Amino acid sequence: MKYGVATYGMNVWFGGDYDPEERWARLREIGYDGVEHVSAASADDAVVKAARLHKLGMDFATVSAPTPELSIQWTAAFGNTYIWAGMTGDNFDELCRKDNLEAEAAARWGVKTGLHNHMGMLVETQPQLESFLDRCPNVGLILDTAHLAAAGGDPVAIVRKYADRLVSMHLKDWFLTDPGADHWFKTGRFCELGAGNIGLDNIAVMRALVEVGYDGWVFVEQDTHLQDPYIDLAKSREYLKKAGF
Repeated sequence: MKYGVATYGMNVWFGGDYDPEERWARLREIGYDGVEHVSAASADDAVVKAARLHKLGMDFATVSAPTPELSIQWTAAFGNTYIWAGMTGDNFDELCRKDNLEAEAAARWGVKTGLHNHMGMLVETQPQLESFLDRCPNVGLILDTAHLAAAGGDPVAIVRKYADRLVSMHLKDWFLTDPGADHWFKTGRFCELGAGNIGLDNIAVMRALVEVGYDGWVFVEQDTHLQDPYIDLAKSREYLKKAGF
């Protein structure tokens, strides 16, 4: 497996990504192999960023381009395997219709799509996730362990049941603070691996990934940082290393 960082929380903390190469070099020092997205405004921008990452001995999983069409094409051009499937719609039927069409379009370029389960969205709970995967058989899964566990799901069971649908993993943890809050993002916060309080065992998830023969990207993600993200991400990497990963 390759270990990277999904950098959304870093962008929130810093207010943006002002110097990608500096960020990537710091993550490399911590022990990460790459990042999930290369965000590119043009094909030239994508090539330069990919070259800068590779210069550091790092890699990336997918390209985030200005349009879905270009995201598919540029991801295919770099030989990468997946893009994010759409996550929104007015209802579940619309989401499935759109994501099935997107999966067909991506497949013509040899690229898969992956749905990221997320609290507060149409695919939040385990039953919703399983229903989506049943109705969208050509869409893969970017399994987010904390979003699923905080919604009452079992990430280990999903890994074992849908091993052939996994396109990448988001490994994260959740610290519950106010279960009665009126919005999911007020009920708690994301935290470094091992620091959560909802009983999520990310090491058990990792062992399940080994059992099913998964050999793709595992991205550590912490959407909410209360201190320098490099400190949190180093703690998460050490948490995995102590368990043999």
